[in-house]
Amino acid sequence: MAVRFLLDGEVVDLAAPDPTGTLLETLRGQLRRTGTKEGCAEGDCGACTVLLGELDGSRVAWRAVNACILFLPMVHGKAVMTVESLAPQGQLNPLQACMAANGSSQCGFCTPGFVMSLHGRAIGALGSELPVADVIAGNLCRCTGYGPILEAGAAVPTLAQDDAGVAERLAGIAGEAMASGWYQGRQWFVPRSSDELVDVLAAHPDARIVAGATDVGLWVTKGLRDLDCLVFIGDVADLKAIAETPEGVRLGAGVRYAEAHGALARLHADLGELVRRIGGLQVRSSATVCGNIANGSPIGDGPPALIALGAQLTLRSASGRRTMALEDYFLEYGKQDRLPGEFVESVFVPRPQARAVVHVSKLSRRFDSDISAVLGAFVLAVEAGVITAARVAFGGMAATPRRAAGCEAALVGQPFSEATMAAAAEALRADFSPLSDVRGTAAYRIEAACALLWRLWHREQGVGVSVLDVEAC
Repeated sequence: MAVRFLLDGEVVDLAAPDPTGTLLETLRGQLRRTGTKEGCAEGDCGACTVLLGELDGSRVAWRAVNACILFLPMVHGKAVMTVESLAPQGQLNPLQACMAANGSSQCGFCTPGFVMSLHGRAIGALGSELPVADVIAGNLCRCTGYGPILEAGAAVPTLAQDDAGVAERLAGIAGEAMASGWYQGRQWFVPRSSDELVDVLAAHPDARIVAGATDVGLWVTKGLRDLDCLVFIGDVADLKAIAETPEGVRLGAGVRYAEAHGALARLHADLGELVRRIGGLQVRSSATVCGNIANGSPIGDGPPALIALGAQLTLRSASGRRTMALEDYFLEYGKQDRLPGEFVESVFVPRPQARAVVHVSKLSRRFDSDISAVLGAFVLAVEAGVITAARVAFGGMAATPRRAAGCEAALVGQPFSEATMAAAAEALRADFSPLSDVRGTAAYRIEAACALLWRLWHREQGVGVSVLDVEAC
């Protein structure tokens, strides 16, 4: 089966595509859209940024994505906008003109990616409510610096976008049937419902499930891995639900971080800030909350915070559903409690009690758009000055995201005091034996984890703690 998408309103038909071929390769090669650049090939630099549009009712919902790690079946039935789309007759659009007039480009290599991120903001793409600096945090520049770019982005706040024709054409090419195909002995599927997903995985229990490809994409572009059977779940409509209740928030497996930002921020401000710092906007507009869980990374940003809050995970297969505490899903490095043919269907995050002490901190070498060295999450129940319950979880400290049992035991039943924090910090040192790597030594990680506990204490006392005190590795 072919992959079909719209490029500037015209149908692009790719017969028998490589399921791990990237949109960037097709744009630059077959379609000669060379304004979209390849820099890092891992979704970090933003030089390959394009806008991807899909039907949302009768409108087209746009989002900025990294074309370098976007597999071709993921654009089936969607619309693509590149930097060439903005000036089809050679006449710069207002944002491009402002960038040029403001000296916002020097070598020019990164400029198309900046333009596409800022154009997304101007037309109301996913995440467009964010400040300009947050929108371009996933774009890197080493020449001009960000001052003139920020000025240009702020100078063009909104642009009209007529998507009526695009929406009509998308309705015609998307179809209702599940897309699938073969390529050199490798099979791929794009189911449209979770029931179809169940059937596909029952027949292909060892298939690789792909949501946003922000992790799996690197397996191919950096690891050069061959993946035999892939199931892309980005079009499974019933996995995209966000349900907010007084008890908490349930996120379907297809909910992207950028879409979940508001709901998680309403649970607690620290969760909102954590999501804001997960990758750049292009990554958050593709990566899913449940995908960040399902792949089992020990340095995934979401799981430690959700574990501390007592999240529950629901998995589904042809045999039915089962629910478990999120912390029980992670068994050991590279191994999770997910059976062949089973997929993560949703995660439920309880709403913290109104008087709970909640603190989530991420430490990384770069403040924005970087992988955690250490991530600590703390949820304490305090009554009459005594800690009656404690959940403390860390990422980057062990082979899986894990709770700090000794630290929790040192907190529960004790007064919420400086002496208790000191005892809990000492207990924390015995909870983990972290590894040393490029993001931090084992000794650094232990000290940093203790510093995050002290950060909680000082914040609750109303004492400001400089980011420089604990943010630098």
